[in-house]
Amino acid sequence: MDLGALFPWLLTAHVLLAISLFMPSFLLPFTFRFRRHGYAESPETGSGRIVHALLWLQSHGTVIIGAGVALTGLGMVAVLGTQLLSQPWLLVALSIYAANLAAAFFIQRPGVRRLLRLPSGSSPEEQDRWRALARRQRYVSYLMAAAIGIIGFLMMSKPSLW
Repeated sequence: MDLGALFPWLLTAHVLLAISLFMPSFLLPFTFRFRRHGYAESPETGSGRIVHALLWLQSHGTVIIGAGVALTGLGMVAVLGTQLLSQPWLLVALSIYAANLAAAFFIQRPGVRRLLRLPSGSSPEEQDRWRALARRQRYVSYLMAAAIGIIGFLMMSKPSLW
C-alpha cells in the first residue's frame, strides 16, 4: 500500500483534531453573553447545551484528541520523511501551537471555570466583576484566534524564515 495515498486523510484528520483540541477553550468565553444581562441558561436549553458540550469536550476529550493529533502527526512524518521536522516554519508553528495550548490549559480553562462558579449576580458590583472577568477571557480568546491565524499562514505559505 502506498503511504502517500494516506496523506490527504492524515492531513485532514490532523488539522481537525489539532483545532478541536483547543477549540472549547477558545469558544467558551463567547458563550457567556446571555449571563451578562443576568440570564443564566441551563444545560438543557439552546446555547446552554452548547456550553455543556464544550465543557464536556474540554474536560473529557483532550487526552483522546491529543493522542489523535500525535498519531496523525507521526503518520505525516512517516509519509513525508523526517526532513520535515527540520523546517523552520514548522518549528515556529509548533512553538506557537504549544503556546496556544498552554494558554488554553493554564489561562482559559481556569478562567472559564471561575466564571461558571461566580453567580451572574443581582448586585451591580457582582455583575461588574463578572463582566470584567468575561471580557478578560474573551481577550485571551482573541489572542488565541490570532495565533491560529499565524499557524495557518505558516502551514500554508511555508515561508523561508532563516
